[in-house]
Amino acid sequence: MAEIRFTVWGEPVAQGRPKFARIGNHVTTYDPEKSRTYKSIVRDEAIKVKPDKPLEGPLILTVAAYKSIPKSLSKKKTQQALEGELRPTIKPDLDNVVKGIKDALKGIIWRDDSQVIWLFASKWYSDKPRVEVEVEEV
Repeated sequence: MAEIRFTVWGEPVAQGRPKFARIGNHVTTYDPEKSRTYKSIVRDEAIKVKPDKPLEGPLILTVAAYKSIPKSLSKKKTQQALEGELRPTIKPDLDNVVKGIKDALKGIIWRDDSQVIWLFASKWYSDKPRVEVEVEEV
């Protein structure tokens, strides 16, 4: 049973809404620059731990997003944030962070993100912003 883990350092980035462009009579869609850049960073980290061929069966995905602690927090609240007692209820939306991660892993870790049958996701504060990703075969 394969278990793949990696960390994407830096602030978690949510998958942005698609942008549209008209080219002649054709309309095309594309990712916003910030989302595209973040997916590229996720792919780079995933490539370092990728299996010989993309996983085929049902998968469990665990995503832990760690945001920077706001400088506006008091020392007491900062300590609570570091201890996990105070959790981020601000943007980015957790489901949009997961969406970007899932999109980035297609064809590298798994064949298609529809293979994820079980998802665990959480948001935390940390003095080391990052996203920790774990993929397990069922």
